[in-house]
Order: sequence, then structure tokens, then C-alpha cells
Amino acid sequence: MKKNLIMSFVLSTLLVTVLSGCGAASKSTAGAADTKAPAATTKSEKSTTLRIGYQKYGTVNFLKANGELDKALKEKGITIQWTEFPGGPQLLEAMNVGSIDVGHTGEAPPIFAQAAGTPLVYLGHEPASPASEAILIPEKSEIKSVAELKGKKVALNKGSNVHYLLVKQLEKAGLKYEDIQVVFLPPADARAAFEKGSVDAWVIWDPFFSAAETSAKAKILADGKDTVANHEFYLATRNYAENNKETVKIVLDQLAKVDTWSKDHPKELAETLSPQLGIDVPSLERAAKRRTYGIQPIDDALINEQQKIADTFFKLGLIPKEIKVKDAVLPATK
Repeated sequence: MKKNLIMSFVLSTLLVTVLSGCGAASKSTAGAADTKAPAATTKSEKSTTLRIGYQKYGTVNFLKANGELDKALKEKGITIQWTEFPGGPQLLEAMNVGSIDVGHTGEAPPIFAQAAGTPLVYLGHEPASPASEAILIPEKSEIKSVAELKGKKVALNKGSNVHYLLVKQLEKAGLKYEDIQVVFLPPADARAAFEKGSVDAWVIWDPFFSAAETSAKAKILADGKDTVANHEFYLATRNYAENNKETVKIVLDQLAKVDTWSKDHPKELAETLSPQLGIDVPSLERAAKRRTYGIQPIDDALINEQQKIADTFFKLGLIPKEIKVKDAVLPATK
């Protein structure tokens, strides 16, 4: 990947994150990707640098905060570069252009990315957390049901996990996707539009979801319970995963450790992450308590679930071609 393309992408990503209404500006640490980031690993070489993309949710944030992964990899002669993204689609776009090696997203982003040709593979996933995403409406909204969204403006981050939540909730309410006015906005812009009344509803995930409840008094019109699974995935470029298996194992092992701790310490987790993410402790604690923990391997059942989402998106014309999710799973984990 040419240096000027990486510079252009990173600068645009940093600008989007600086504008984030709920959080701090994009964090650039000794680990943040920049114009000096090494090129993507070639097919036959191992890397001495691991470039991790992360978002404002998940135990990856605590993994960064506690420094244990940095220590474990330093012993192996590997340094980490950390880069924050406003959402899964942006993170996987960075993976596509070779700016990061590993990252985490919800269910929908890898499907959009795979359809766009991103050379990603699934490494593992968290258990379902259906209560961690929702369709929100303003505190004084008169909308009482999803069916009443017909003809209304609904904001969401295109290609994000909540895209599937919206599709399934509309289906459940007897509406078609075309029955509403979808407004594609990243979290920061969507939050601003939601508070100004420029949109009637906002489909969003934690901790933006919990922050909107806490500070904007947003109401839940519907969440993912009894509708979607809402898994969180750990992903890597195929070349990185194939050529750096030991590093990948260390990452997954460290994630499993912080998952175990986080499950029983939601308040301490929130207090640790609040300065890092720029989100208040009560919002983060609320988000931590309604998600689930425990890394699991990619199996046939999970692949089938992802395939259903991919098929749904293709039928709606949201992705340009049919994909086979199993093509993005390494042979050893199928």
C-alpha cells in the first residue's frame, strides 16, 4: 500500500473520530497507526509489529488499557500500534487498505467488507449480546412502536451491526426496508441529528446507546432481544493470521483473560475505560452489565448465522454480490 494512500485514509479517520459527540478524539499512542506504519505483511513473512484497530466498545478497550497484551508481545519482540475507529465499517476499510492487521466489529461489518473484497478472516467471537443495541427515540417522541416508523427518518451507521437489527425489527413489525427513510450517519453525526430532531429514530450500539440514555434521556423503542444475536467478532487479514499464528493465539488468550475479569467487575471496568474513551462511568457501567463475555471459536453454527445475515443483505441490495461466509474462515477453525 502506497504511503500517501495510508496517510490520506488515516487523516480522514482521525478527523471523523475527533468529531465524535460522545467521546474523545481518536487516540494516537505508541501504538497508533500513522504514515510510518509498516506495510501489510507479505505472504511469507512474520511481523514484528501488530496493528490493532479498536472501537468504543468491547474488552479490546480494556486490553489496551491494562497493557498486558503489550507486555506479552514485547517479550516476543513484537510492538503494538493501536488505532481507534468510530465504527466497524471504518475499521474494516482500514484493514482493506492494509493499515491494520487485527480488529473487532459486530456481525454486519465483516459481511459488507467481504462483499467488497476485504481479505479478512474470522478469529473468534463473543457470545450473543442482543440487549447491547437498540432503536432509540427522543424522550418526548410520540412514536409507540416500530410499525409507527413508517415514513420516518431513521439514522444508523451504514454497514454496521445495527443495520441488521433495523431490517429484522421492520420485518417483525410488518414493514419493508423501503417503508422508512434511512439516513446513513456515523455515531457522532447521528447523535447530533438525533438531539436536534433531524431524525425520528436512531439505531445504535453500546456504549453510544447507553450514553444517549444517560445524557440525552433517549428511550428504547426496541432492542435486539428475541430478534438478533448481536455477536462481536475478532478479525484479521488473511495474510497476518496465516503467518503470525503464535501472535494471534496470544491476542485471543489475553482477550479471554480480560473477558473473565470484566464480567465480574463492570464498575471497575467502566472507571478504567472512562478516561480512555471519554464516556462517563455510569454509561459505561450500564453498557458493561448488559453485554456477555467469553471468547468462543468460529463453528458451523456461527457461520450459518452469519450466512443468513449475508443472504438477507444481498436480497435487499445492500451488498453487491452473494458471498460465502465460510470463505473467510481459516481451515483450522472451520
